[in-house]
Amino acid sequence: MARNTRERILAMALVLFNEDGEPHVTTNRIADELEISPGNLHYHFRTKGDLIEALFAAYEGRMLSLLTTPDERNPEIEDIWLFLHLVFETIGEFRFFYRDLSDLCSRFRGLHQRFRGILRLSMDTARALLDGLADAGHLDADEETRDAMVRNLVLVSTFWLAFDQVLERDGEPRPDRAVTQVMSIVSPCLDEESRIQMQALAAAYR
Repeated sequence: MARNTRERILAMALVLFNEDGEPHVTTNRIADELEISPGNLHYHFRTKGDLIEALFAAYEGRMLSLLTTPDERNPEIEDIWLFLHLVFETIGEFRFFYRDLSDLCSRFRGLHQRFRGILRLSMDTARALLDGLADAGHLDADEETRDAMVRNLVLVSTFWLAFDQVLERDGEPRPDRAVTQVMSIVSPCLDEESRIQMQALAAAYR
């Protein structure tokens, strides 16, 4: 029962943080929404910071499992598209971290270090994927161009959500739009067959 209560608290906190932003949600409100006492909530999470830490651990675990080094087989466009879709689904699920990123990192130094680790791993994974496309003859880009692409890919991936939510204020995150935007960075350097495949995937996921 205690574990079930803990998971319910985490699930409700995530919903409210995503809807209203973490700074605007108190632990008392989370308890009220769950119809439990504040004392019951604080039995599981002493502070709101402990709640944020637990949610970040869940997010971090998902991202680390996704951002593994690609296998030795050179990736195809569809592989990269599906990989990015899973990444953006995870970002959307834990979107309050991205909406309040600077504020959270300034208040929680440990979070800052761990998020920076995720960004670095994201860059390593992006570089491995681009190198795989180049090795397979699908990407015509020299080392310097690939380095720039990697930074742009991770930059857009990190901040697309804030941009998208300003444009679509009441809309849910759209991973397909994010993937299309990210892949547009790579598209000019792809061979014709890969560009056609990418366009077909974009149309299929709309």
